[in-house]
Amino acid sequence: MAASLVGKNNPQRPTDPAADSRLAELGEALDGILRRRQLTPLFQPIVDHSKREIFGFEALIRGPSDSPLHSPLQLFEVAEREGRLFELDLLCRELAVEAFVEQGLPGRLAINITPATLTEADFRSGRTLDCLRDNGLDATDVIIELTEHQPVADYASLARAVRHYREMGFSVAMDDLGGGYSNLRLWAELHPDFVKIDKHFIQGIHEDPSKRQFVSSLQELATRMQCTVICEGVEIAEEFATLRDMGVPLTQGYYYARPHPRPLRSLSARLFKIQRDTQPTGTKMRSAALCTPLPTVGSATRVNEVAEFFLHHPDLDHVPVVDERKVSGMVWRHDFMNLYASRFGRDLYGRKPIARFMDRDPVVVDADLPLEALSRILTDRTHSRHHHAFLVTESGAYLGVGQMIDLLRSMTDMQVRNARHANPLSLLPGNVPLSENAQALLDAGKPFTACYVDLDNFKAYNDGYGYKQGDNVILMLADILREHVDEDLDFIGHIGGDDFMVLFQSPDWRRRAYAILEQFGRQVEGFYREADRAAGGIEMTDRAGERRFFPIMSLSIGAVPVTPGRFSDQQALSDVASEVKKQAKAIPGNALFTDRRAPEPPTRTEKAPS
Repeated sequence: MAASLVGKNNPQRPTDPAADSRLAELGEALDGILRRRQLTPLFQPIVDHSKREIFGFEALIRGPSDSPLHSPLQLFEVAEREGRLFELDLLCRELAVEAFVEQGLPGRLAINITPATLTEADFRSGRTLDCLRDNGLDATDVIIELTEHQPVADYASLARAVRHYREMGFSVAMDDLGGGYSNLRLWAELHPDFVKIDKHFIQGIHEDPSKRQFVSSLQELATRMQCTVICEGVEIAEEFATLRDMGVPLTQGYYYARPHPRPLRSLSARLFKIQRDTQPTGTKMRSAALCTPLPTVGSATRVNEVAEFFLHHPDLDHVPVVDERKVSGMVWRHDFMNLYASRFGRDLYGRKPIARFMDRDPVVVDADLPLEALSRILTDRTHSRHHHAFLVTESGAYLGVGQMIDLLRSMTDMQVRNARHANPLSLLPGNVPLSENAQALLDAGKPFTACYVDLDNFKAYNDGYGYKQGDNVILMLADILREHVDEDLDFIGHIGGDDFMVLFQSPDWRRRAYAILEQFGRQVEGFYREADRAAGGIEMTDRAGERRFFPIMSLSIGAVPVTPGRFSDQQALSDVASEVKKQAKAIPGNALFTDRRAPEPPTRTEKAPS
């Protein structure tokens, strides 16, 4: 949170006359601000990834720019010292509501409130509802965001106050979880509708597995508590892409927009279309492989100079516009020459900066983006006439330009190679690409989880129902695996028969594994005759020639979390995965078993939900 409505403990009043005079001046300044309502509400968007739109706005506050109380921290510290905290808090809410409604901002309004004022009797007198009614806003449109920089002394009173506001229709959010005094006990006591994760855990999350694990765990806990996670402090595209791929529903930060008195009502589609695979999978080709470092011009370059550039580079159809290594746009030869060669074009435009005539929205992708994802981005750009080239950046800096023809050639080569090594039944990659991907991940030192997936009682079913029906079960399992992996992050290999391996880089791999088990359990009974379903299985002759009962097929998953340096090669990993799979198969029914020797907290016997 950039700034919040908070106060601090009253400091001991100094005895120094100069300090006394300074405090008196601050008190007078506060009095003037309150009387003249000299506060400016700022708004920062909260973004919904799935809908690619603004979910709502957080209201922040600033004092007069020429006042010593411009900073909200100083403002609220003085208000608490002067005993006018509630008065200031109420004014902030009124101004935020008025500005929000006056601008017709979309979505919901989040207002910061310190718990100390929330529990005061006069705060619950109905002033907030009156303010909303006067401005035509409903309580269901407002989120009360609790911000606390001091320990909560009375959880019971705060919980009662929260219930009171929830009964009136307000939603409640807990701010800065993991920072200051926003703790898990407060979460458990209040049962908020939203919980905001402190920006410390978001900054650099694309490079820090421990932060990803922390956020993933909190997200899983929030789901169980019927609470929605909001991640604050998203500042760069890599952080956005990581949180999006983790399934975080709501985010907020400078990546989208800075707090502003009159914010934009919508966001650029480009913010969502720039994709980056933050944890590359194995041997998948990257956009960097198609990149050629072409010469550039700056946005201040005059049109006449760009014309000279194209004259001396007849082989180039475009020139990137780059300022301080950051991409500003692209100039396309065809469009440029239509402008420049028009009647009086040179005289009218020759001395003007090219920034006025460049394409400001070319396709810009990260060097680590897989070619499959790049292909999807270019396909989505149906409105663009310039599909033949795209710009490539690395850590936000210009790297070069890629060509569509090179992408098509590489994609064709990859498809031919994959088909050569694919399993003939499922058409999933076979042992060769599976081994290569596992080894590439190990060589790159990337954390991932290898899941060996195997059917139980499959041979008895295959013998009893025939190979055709057995193949149909295998195809059903392959489809379930495809459905529950992230195609940009994860890799599925078909080892052979009813054995599969999934290399999960998705941070929520455990949730995905349970979803696979649950869906298989629902669908597999449909492959049995009614009598066998009623009996719970089939009676067949086993390998020893004796008749025995085989329960309905189930699925076993043996999971091996892999950290950098744990395995020297993919064969060592494969050996451990085979052992762990046997442990999973020893558990009746659909089950997940995680390697106890893994450095993460082990999940020993984990049976799938029935």
